[in-house]
Amino acid sequence: MSTIVGTIERINGSLIVAHFDEAPKIGDLTEVGDLRLMGEIVRLSGETAYIQCFEATSGLMPGEPVTDLGVPLVAELGPGLMGRIVDGVQRSETELWELTGPFVSRGTNIDPLNRGAKWKFEAKVKPGDKVEGGNVIGVVQETVSFEHRVMVPPGQSGTIKSIKSGEFTVEDVIGELETSSGVVPLKMMQTWPVRIPRPIKERLPLEMPLMTGQRVIDTFFPVAKGGAVAIPGGFGTGKTVTLQQVAKWSDADIIIYIGCGERGNEMADVVAHFPELEDPRSGRKLIERTVIIANVSNMPVSAREASIYMGVTIGEFYRDMGYDVAIMADSTSRWAEALRDISGRLEEIPAEAGFPAYLSDRIAQIYERTGRGVVMGEGRTLGSLTLIGAVSPPGGDFSEPVTTHTLRFIGTFWALDTDLAYRRHFPAINWLRSFTRYMDVSARWWSKLDPEWEASRSQALRLLEEASEVEETARIIGEKALPDEQRLVLLLAEMLREGFLVQSAFHEVDTYCEAEKQTALLKVFIEFYSKVDPLVRAGVPIEMVRNMDVVTELMRLKERAGVEPIEEASKAILAQRDALAEEYEVKL
Repeated sequence: MSTIVGTIERINGSLIVAHFDEAPKIGDLTEVGDLRLMGEIVRLSGETAYIQCFEATSGLMPGEPVTDLGVPLVAELGPGLMGRIVDGVQRSETELWELTGPFVSRGTNIDPLNRGAKWKFEAKVKPGDKVEGGNVIGVVQETVSFEHRVMVPPGQSGTIKSIKSGEFTVEDVIGELETSSGVVPLKMMQTWPVRIPRPIKERLPLEMPLMTGQRVIDTFFPVAKGGAVAIPGGFGTGKTVTLQQVAKWSDADIIIYIGCGERGNEMADVVAHFPELEDPRSGRKLIERTVIIANVSNMPVSAREASIYMGVTIGEFYRDMGYDVAIMADSTSRWAEALRDISGRLEEIPAEAGFPAYLSDRIAQIYERTGRGVVMGEGRTLGSLTLIGAVSPPGGDFSEPVTTHTLRFIGTFWALDTDLAYRRHFPAINWLRSFTRYMDVSARWWSKLDPEWEASRSQALRLLEEASEVEETARIIGEKALPDEQRLVLLLAEMLREGFLVQSAFHEVDTYCEAEKQTALLKVFIEFYSKVDPLVRAGVPIEMVRNMDVVTELMRLKERAGVEPIEEASKAILAQRDALAEEYEVKL
């Protein structure tokens, strides 16, 4: 690693213009000024470098030294990363607190991975074995819930010359690899430039839905493992709570939560409560298989811009171990605003809403790093990386650039609705504006559980859409002026909304709904409609249908554990339907 020293010529907020005696490289990390602030070269003009600082630049003066470190921003990947809370450039927030107190001193740089901690390494290969990049050479039980698989770094291949088990730090040499260019030391830690995707051996079609336990997501707008999701919504529509619910309940092996430019109080809530959440899979703490990247809104924009890349790179590392990884990015709008800020300081020609012309390219770079496939290494397994990106459009305007560009690169769209949120309908996902492109994947999986699932889902969505049209008419002429057949559609839509779509994140039972209960619950609502529709068409007043005891019971089934109450409700539908038919002398 060779370094080049230059001097500061001009300071424009977080942008530093420095002159070097010899040409530096774009993308290199730098140490700026006497405080040695961390920065990154984002533009070159001959021997003049434009540097974005990852820290506040107040107090710097022209003439102070700038050192080009000769390496790009990299993620340190190895044991000790799981369960940590780090900032956008991978500095541990807890270690910074212990070192400097609650107000972090500028220029405080610490190693991303603890150099003193020792980990019990168990070798899985022996001398003479042939390996290549991605092959697992040993494991470390990093937490009770997570086994860290130590891999050969990408691009390396050869024969194991020596390997040893025992307790080591991440910098200790645990073995040697005989390659065509000589002997390479093997360590538990590897590094990777965050802006370059990690290689994958073969991309495969998506085959499994990511189950979240949230009915409106799993049943109506599912996402596949390895897919990409956008969840746009205005202020107060529940983006953060929805992401936290998915993080807690999804069947992903590893969770990466990126707080990118969010308000400090929101991230404080995540940092305070997330480590206390119980992992429903193991009964231990969820943090044991979670990495949190906390980069709040008052931190410099360049660190915010880097935080998404850092999170995705960490996610790719765990994917390469053969795990299913889910990344929650909250929010990509703040990341895009950081791009706009940097672009403005670089005096680039702005495009729509002031964003740089390359905004769509940068969004594509992020979402294209998702997927499912065979990971690197001979005889390796499958891994997947799913990205769920929150979007915060100003005023809830989905036509703004970040939302519209994101639509081109995602497979599922969970459109949060302000009106639904004001009515306390959570998750506030609008069933008329949302969509999914992963229906084939989900239908194959659900059909094994219930062959009639796809038909039930289609009919439920059709009834919800029809109810929306009927409501427009009802606003003009009043509901009581509608034909009873249309009023039945409104009743069923209300039952679906209250008894299926609304789900409380704070209810002991309703916070998570297993797949068997979801399909049984949806089926019983459709069954109710199919059973009472002939009665209404035969002249039974809609008020009599609405007053059936089973109507209230159906809307409370979501709060009952298991599927047994649903089966009992199904029998009650038949009994009460038959009683009503007998009363009005309707032949069925």
